[in-house]
Parts: sequence; structure tokens; C-alpha cells
Amino acid sequence: MIEVKNILELFIIRSTLQLNRQTLNNNNPVNWLLFVLLSFIWGSSFILMKEGMMGLTAFQVASIRIISAGIVLLPVAVTSIRLIPRKQMFTVFLSGAFGSLLPAYLFCVAEQKLDSALAGVLNSLTPIFVILAGAMFFQARIAPNKVIGIFIALFGSVLLFFFQPSFGDNSNIIHISYIILATALYGYNVNMVHKHLKHIPSIRIAAVALLLNAIPAFVVLFISGYFSQDLFDKTLLMATGFSAILGVFGTALATILFYMLLKRAGSIFASMVTYLIPVVAILWGILRGEEVGWKQVLGMAVILLGVYIANKKSRAVHAPDL
Repeated sequence: MIEVKNILELFIIRSTLQLNRQTLNNNNPVNWLLFVLLSFIWGSSFILMKEGMMGLTAFQVASIRIISAGIVLLPVAVTSIRLIPRKQMFTVFLSGAFGSLLPAYLFCVAEQKLDSALAGVLNSLTPIFVILAGAMFFQARIAPNKVIGIFIALFGSVLLFFFQPSFGDNSNIIHISYIILATALYGYNVNMVHKHLKHIPSIRIAAVALLLNAIPAFVVLFISGYFSQDLFDKTLLMATGFSAILGVFGTALATILFYMLLKRAGSIFASMVTYLIPVVAILWGILRGEEVGWKQVLGMAVILLGVYIANKKSRAVHAPDL
């Protein structure tokens, strides 16, 4: 445990030193508060999924997450839906499906077998898939540093897989692939929004997309048998509460905070959130008693190194949804 703590401290220090002059000169306390709060909220999303599944199924947790987020952003969605052209409404719906709905189910199903700390680390592959999806489907050019970063990050993912305590269990391969698929959907969604919806404010897209996707989420929740259970059961209430917190804070509030931070401090400062989310996820995993050793931390560091190299010259940042 001491070794892991020391490695995490060194990683945090190194991540901080990677900030350029623009970031270091940003002394506004409100920006730093938003930065820390956002890192904590997104990094805590993975442990909240685990807590929710203590009394609910994976599909129920994910459904309640999307429904809760849609309800919170309902006022914004109501005022925004009339401002979005009808011909682009389906694209907005797809944005919610690829960026929120499907990943929510994939992450919850994956965490039935995987530790929340590992899920948090694998989520950091999202920027890599943003680059890959851009090149494969949207004719984006890949600079040499991005290619190097992609291979380093993928190598880190392979290391994480082999370093798992339960290596050899074939079910882990499947569940790890669920998270990789979720991050691939994130990556495709970022490019799709940038190409087809870039003229629409991001908060409007997020609010309307979550409202539209709350409908299929409610259908799944109904089919899952949630309403046929004793809704006043203590365990069920606790699990429902954790799932709702995940949606309200991990999806709705985090989206708003990210765009506030992006507008106030710029993309470089906001991009550093990517590096602290896995650290928060691992710390929660340790507190929960999950097995996290120096090998897992090494795999995480390799992934984040690849993400850093791949995005070193990038200026555009988009919000991931947990």
C-alpha cells in the first residue's frame, strides 16, 4: 500500500508539472475549485456504479443514471429543443446514445466483473479513440506524435490486462472489451458532434440528447422489473440513491461544470482533468478494498503517458460522459 501511495503521489506531481505556462499562471481560485470538483465527480463515478449494483442490476443502475440526468437538465432541454433544427434532431439523439446511453450500460455491465479502479483507468483511453475515430471515419489526419501516443496507450492497456489478479479468467476479456467499446463510442461521438453539430452550443446538445435518451432508458428500467420490486426496501432505496447521484452529479452537473471550466480557463487547463480522473478512481478502489498494486499503477501510468503524447499538440477538448 505504501508503494502504491508513493507512486500515486509521484504521478500527481508529474501531471502537475506537465502544465504549461498558461495553466500555471491561472491563479483564479474559482477555476481551481471547478477543476478539483470536476476531477472528483468524474473519478467517483466508477465507485458509484459499484455501489448502485449492490441492490440493482447493471441495466437498472444505468437506466436510472440517464433518467436522472435527463430530469436535471429538463429546463435547459425544454428551452433548447425548439432551437435545434428538426433535420438534426436524430443526430442529437445519436449523440446521446453514443455518448451517454450505451456507454452507461456497457460500463455497468463491465463492472459486474471488473474493479471500479480498472474501469476508471481504461476510461482514459477515450482521447485515443477520438483520434482513431477521426482518422477512420471523418478523414482527420494523424500526426506522428498521435500515432506514437496511440501505440503507447494500447500497450498500457495490454499491460493492465495481464497485470490483473484474475488474469486467465476469460470473462474478464469480455468485460474489458465492454469498456473499450464504450470509449470507442465516446471517440466516435466527439467527432460526430464536431462535424455535424458544432454550430449548436454544447450544453444544448447535452440537455436535449439526455432528455431524448431518457425515454429508451425508462423503457429498459420498466422491462427490467424495477417497478415490480418493493420500492421501499432499504437496500433498493440506497442503490437507487447511488444511481440517481451518479446521474445528477456524474452526468448532468459534471457536463455543466466542464463547459464552465472550458469557457473560464481554456482547453489546456480543462484537459488536465483527463489525468486526474484515473487517480481518483484508483484511490476510491483502494478505500473500497479493491486489489491495486504497483503493476496496475504502472499500466495506468503507461496509458496516461500515451494519452499525453497523443494530445500534446491538440487544442480541442471535449467532455467525456461517466
